[in-house]
Amino acid sequence: MTAQIVLQVLLSGLLMGLIYALVASGLALIFGLMDVVNFAHGDFLMVAMYALFVLVAMSGADPLLLAPVVTLVLFAFGAAIYLGIVRFAMRVQTNRGMVQVFTTFGLGLLLQGLAQTIFTPDYRSVDGGIVAGKSVALGGIILPMPHVVGALISLAAFGLIWLLINRTDLGKALEATREDADAVALVGIDRNRVFAIGWGLGSALVGLSASILATFFYIFPGVGNSFVLIAFVTVALGGFGSVYGALAAGVLIGLIEAMTALLVAPSLKMLGVFAVYLAVVTFRPRGLFGSM
Repeated sequence: MTAQIVLQVLLSGLLMGLIYALVASGLALIFGLMDVVNFAHGDFLMVAMYALFVLVAMSGADPLLLAPVVTLVLFAFGAAIYLGIVRFAMRVQTNRGMVQVFTTFGLGLLLQGLAQTIFTPDYRSVDGGIVAGKSVALGGIILPMPHVVGALISLAAFGLIWLLINRTDLGKALEATREDADAVALVGIDRNRVFAIGWGLGSALVGLSASILATFFYIFPGVGNSFVLIAFVTVALGGFGSVYGALAAGVLIGLIEAMTALLVAPSLKMLGVFAVYLAVVTFRPRGLFGSM
């Protein structure tokens, strides 16, 4: 094992880790705002990937150019899901947590069923695009262009999240609602409106990450299952409710996954991730960070 191979693996893991972080960021934002775990998170990602597939098939445009459109579509989809389904689950007084779990889990099953009915279980892919089949050479290290572009988009997205939360009135409203969802009504903040925007933002981040993944990953009704487990581990490792914790944990998971695949069979690459996760929840149950 040479130093060049190790560096290749680490850089590849870093790029995938940044994409994992973006996938998990929407889950972290929604939980941090509302204390609701969206068990349909992976299926939101699936919906976004199919949305991109349909848009590319209809327009022939570059997938990355259509990413903002998919992001906006998922924002509207997430806000509608909150207003039409989730807010009613949140009003339940008995076993509220279980009701929310089964509501979002059932929603995920419904979305998968609809995808199978409309698109069939066949694997599909988004063809073409300016980054398809290209790579970046850094000395003797070769990095796939879709991963590089995806990592850069992820960093830009986290920068925009920071600006939104810390430099805008909407960010202040999100933070105030997170701190005390009942008290904000006293200062004229509509809690349901903020929650709908929060679900929209969380879903928009899923849409953006799905647009990246669709450039190099197959699309099928169960595609969300391939990433949702990583997303949950990322959020728990970084600290439930911490968007920036999701960024740090996503990078860590990407690096650990890559190194584990180098040292043992690739099929066991998640073994190292779960070992680190168990260590963190044992010695620091709240994760690396603890707030939005």
